[in-house]
Amino acid sequence: MPSFRQDLPAALGAIETRPLFAMKLTVEPPQDLGITPFGQRRVVVVSGGQFESERLELNGRVLPGGSDWLTYRDNGVVVLDVRLVLETASGDTIGMQYSGYRHGTAAVMERLARGDEVDPAEYYLRAAVRLETASPRLDWLNHTVAVATGHRYPDGPVYSVFEIA
Repeated sequence: MPSFRQDLPAALGAIETRPLFAMKLTVEPPQDLGITPFGQRRVVVVSGGQFESERLELNGRVLPGGSDWLTYRDNGVVVLDVRLVLETASGDTIGMQYSGYRHGTAAVMERLARGDEVDPAEYYLRAAVRLETASPRLDWLNHTVAVATGHRYPDGPVYSVFEIA
């Protein structure tokens, strides 16, 4: 059977990204909900944070009250399920939802759990991001696909969020 891949348009050969913003979250200690049928469940309340961008309209703060519903799977993978509200410097609000995975070797994950400094190149922390806003000037976010790569510090994670071009 002949391959169709050689006939794909060049635009389908790679994905390009553009920086959207960087985000730092401050978090409360996790609440342990116990072991569910899906794995060990913990909820982390996001107490605040900030986001910054070269795009002036995408600078501001993360409002308190967001949360990350973490699921720790038996295979060592941590599943992220996060909802936040961002507020721009001009007062526009943006709903942000992302889901993703954090995983690495058992030794690296143990170091992260202890709060040790770990090089983000030693583990995988990636997320698919959805943004939603009522702001007319930021409406383009409502139909933009974004992804994030992150790093977990003891006081909360930091992410680089990218728009898929």
